[in-house]
Amino acid sequence: MEAGGESEALPGRGRGLETSFASLCQFIWVQGEPLPLIYEIGHEIYTQQGIDLPVLKRLEVAGLIALEPAGYLKGRFGRHARLFYHDKLTKLRFPQAENNRLELGHVLLTDTGKIHALDMLDATKPNQAFYEYVIDRWFRQGMIPSSVLKRR
Repeated sequence: MEAGGESEALPGRGRGLETSFASLCQFIWVQGEPLPLIYEIGHEIYTQQGIDLPVLKRLEVAGLIALEPAGYLKGRFGRHARLFYHDKLTKLRFPQAENNRLELGHVLLTDTGKIHALDMLDATKPNQAFYEYVIDRWFRQGMIPSSVLKRR
């Protein structure tokens, strides 16, 4: 971030990188930090939005993400965790009372990527199909997700 509060331009050349990163941001959940949940590289939920392996590799070369074929895990959760998808709170109940782990998929944001993602999240529209895809995946893994509805 620059002193005036405006974000720096994305590293790399061309508008394509910025567009690709903005598309990636629709797949970000927040649990203490922004977490792009890219579970199955090549799955249509991602490719329909322009996110595929070549795009992820370009974002990695640009220093915005780390890509791991084996995937990443976040651990040491108790019985419950709270995650946000845009402004929607989702509570997860894990099967065990402690030492639970959450699969994060194949992508993590670098420190630079986190800064840019936080700047872009407000301008990124939620993807309802992706939200349902993640909820279904967690349910199939034995977790019990529940969303908190806003009062009207």
